[in-house]
Amino acid sequence: MGNAITANDPAIVHHAALDARMVQAVKGLRLLTLTSWPASMQAPFLDSVARGNPRLPQVRYPQHDFSDARRELAAIEAAVDESHPLGAYLRDSVRSWDQAASLLEALGTPAVDHFSSQLFGVPEQPMPGNGPSTREAARHFIQIAQELDHELLAPEETVPVSATALQLQLQADLDDFFDGRVISVELDAGLIAKAAAGATRIRLRSGACFSAYDRAQLFHHEALVHSLTALNGREQVLLPSLGLSSPRITATQEGLATFAEQITGSIDIQRLKRVSLRIEAIAMARDGADFIQVFQYFRDAGQTPDESFSSAQRVFRGVPTRGGSAFTKDTVYLRGLVSVHTFFRQMLRDEKLQVCRWLFAGKMTLHDAQALAPLFEAGVLAPPRWLPGWIQRANGLAGVLAFSLFANRIRMDQLGER
Repeated sequence: MGNAITANDPAIVHHAALDARMVQAVKGLRLLTLTSWPASMQAPFLDSVARGNPRLPQVRYPQHDFSDARRELAAIEAAVDESHPLGAYLRDSVRSWDQAASLLEALGTPAVDHFSSQLFGVPEQPMPGNGPSTREAARHFIQIAQELDHELLAPEETVPVSATALQLQLQADLDDFFDGRVISVELDAGLIAKAAAGATRIRLRSGACFSAYDRAQLFHHEALVHSLTALNGREQVLLPSLGLSSPRITATQEGLATFAEQITGSIDIQRLKRVSLRIEAIAMARDGADFIQVFQYFRDAGQTPDESFSSAQRVFRGVPTRGGSAFTKDTVYLRGLVSVHTFFRQMLRDEKLQVCRWLFAGKMTLHDAQALAPLFEAGVLAPPRWLPGWIQRANGLAGVLAFSLFANRIRMDQLGER
């Protein structure tokens, strides 16, 4: 493809029309919303634990039939030209949405584990470059976190921040970044997770306590990656699906968001431990541990009863609570982080840091950013309207990555005492 590409090219017009059809077809496929538990599940379970007689939560999921959506997705796939970058992008997206539909139709059954594994991978999956498995990496971070003394924390880092105070702080941070009200921060008593982000709204659980690190993590991870890529994706007239959270982009999204925490110094070892504990818990559930055992695993790791319930329900979203299956989405965090970090280093080496910026033009995979590069270069796809400061400062980013490239050559096991 040369620079003569225009939005009027027949192949582009054809695939843009298919993309618009796909956006309509998948409107009801809200994977995380439909697999999440109601907040009312928490109190009865914690009461049963307090009484010394924990009872397995019984979650009733509505029955879904997405056959109409799946027929439309199949028709779209049949109409794509797989040799065209947009055709390949649509093919992969359609297949991902179809798997999501299958998962949602199987809610409450062990089959969810099968579809979840296809979409998000499993703990035993190798890290990029045939490295250790995701579970082995998780155990590495858990061990380091346990070895580090909590006294290393500065006193101000241990002072809890209320949800109301964090709402005001984070809202001010965002209004300053956008120079106006683009994303609103709201309190939500019905949220099980401590926070959730959409394109124009970040919700915080009322009554939850946050740390000093949470403010920076929510700003860089949730707002300036998840929300920002959704907002930039909505600017894509040609390819509106770039504004959607397709399941296939989850690993890149979470990897990019966690990388943003890392590159801005916003990630702490306890955060890495929380992510890693979830990966180990997913492996435990798939090996047969039930909800009560997984809940107790989080308690033994130092989480509060509320946090432990929230963590355990993430593992059992959509699957029976008796054990043997899991919702494996949280395995993508570490694998995605390593993938994104490796990708950024490759782009630096190949003098293609511009491709890294295109990752913010919508919700896409690392492969998409490269495959769609000709369309960005030709101006057919819009560049990101908003970018986080750390990726705009190419020199600073290059400095961190260049050091990382060199440091990787140092063999820690061969360092003797001097």
